[in-house]
Amino acid sequence: MPAKASTKPKFQRIVLKISGEALRNDKTNEAIDPVVLDRLAVELKTLQKIGTEVALVVGGGNIFRGLAGARANGTDRTTGDNMGMLATVINGLALMDRLEKAGLEVRVMSAIPMDRIAEPFIQRRATRHLERGRIVIFVAGTGNPYCTTDYAAALRANEIGAHAILKATKVDGVYDKDPMKYPDAKRYTRVSHAEALSKRLGVMDAEAFSLCEANKMPIIVFSMSTAGAIKKAVLGQPIGTVVA
Repeated sequence: MPAKASTKPKFQRIVLKISGEALRNDKTNEAIDPVVLDRLAVELKTLQKIGTEVALVVGGGNIFRGLAGARANGTDRTTGDNMGMLATVINGLALMDRLEKAGLEVRVMSAIPMDRIAEPFIQRRATRHLERGRIVIFVAGTGNPYCTTDYAAALRANEIGAHAILKATKVDGVYDKDPMKYPDAKRYTRVSHAEALSKRLGVMDAEAFSLCEANKMPIIVFSMSTAGAIKKAVLGQPIGTVVA
């Protein structure tokens, strides 16, 4: 008989990085798709049942992307990045609302002080929330312009002692070239930090990736639209691309 798949998480504490674009519904042009939020809530409830501690970092590209937005409308880069960080707060609050309605206990922690709607990010407080079974959503990036939400995910993952970063995107892993443009693009199932960096595979921006490489932080890249993908990644089952 085949071996029974393990139900014990390989990664006890994770940072789930969700791009803002993954929240968008391109067909209806909704910036935040409630169907995506509901599906995410179901997946996160299954993670809690197996004892995984979950923190999220969400992007803001579905609302405003700092650098691209600044280039498009002539906004100053620093101002554009600040606008992008505020977009992540909007996404974080939308996530919080949907997750709480699904019965999950959630805390939103912001890198920019806004104590009327979110807690300030304090490392020890964040880890305490996780230990108590709460989902923590980190918003406003690092609080600084010129820093991406990928870098925020890498930084927070190391600060809270996460065991892996799970990067949920619109593609099902890391490819040797853009699969949206090249039909013959090949997907990696596993690649080392060094190889991903040398081949410029675009797992994360260079600063974020270097931080993960220096601290031996595994990154799992997979499609947000694949049902059960987050749980599979947490259990260590084959999914997407593992960078380690």
